[in-house]
Amino acid sequence: MAWIDKLVGRSPIGPMQAHMRAAVACARQVVPLVEAMSSGSGGAIESIRGDIDRLEHEADEIKHEIRSHMPRRLMLAMERRDMLEILDHQDSIADVTQDIAELVDQRQMQLPGALVDPVRELATRVVAACEQAERIINELDELVETGFAGREVTRVEEMITELGRIETDTDQLQDRACRVLFGMEQELGVATVYWHQIIGWIGDLADYAERVGNRLRLLIAT
Repeated sequence: MAWIDKLVGRSPIGPMQAHMRAAVACARQVVPLVEAMSSGSGGAIESIRGDIDRLEHEADEIKHEIRSHMPRRLMLAMERRDMLEILDHQDSIADVTQDIAELVDQRQMQLPGALVDPVRELATRVVAACEQAERIINELDELVETGFAGREVTRVEEMITELGRIETDTDQLQDRACRVLFGMEQELGVATVYWHQIIGWIGDLADYAERVGNRLRLLIAT
């Protein structure tokens, strides 16, 4: 972790961006996880869970280093509290992805045919939201260099607005998936509860991504 120590000693922005990369790498694994659930491949599910656990652990290590070394006062309008709030939202992306993988693996969940397309579309759009949030966080150094002013602020605000549009799409896709699910409630029985949890958690990833953007928007506004 020496490279993290060096970065944190200079600025927390590089490690924040590294943490977001690890969190989004976790989220990307939801798409192959859905494919593994669709095919009923227990081996693939177990393997993907292992990848997610590794990436979540990487994100945790970076998070702990950031929390341990972040100075009380940073720069310009940025304070320690602001950065830690953004960090928590980023970390929730990795944590919830791990929750999804654990439940799917523990119950060896096989996605019912009627749910395959709705859940696949939801997962794909959710990952797009997470990736958009990562692009926004990657602009942090530029924001600092420009003093949170000028064209860079306009550019980031547009990116945050686009993130909001993507998150709205995920809400609609989550609603569609849940409607299909509840139409199968009699067939699925108690498993309906577990599928509803999985669909909800997948949707939550986009919510946390949007919170990253919204928290940065508030930072810009102040």
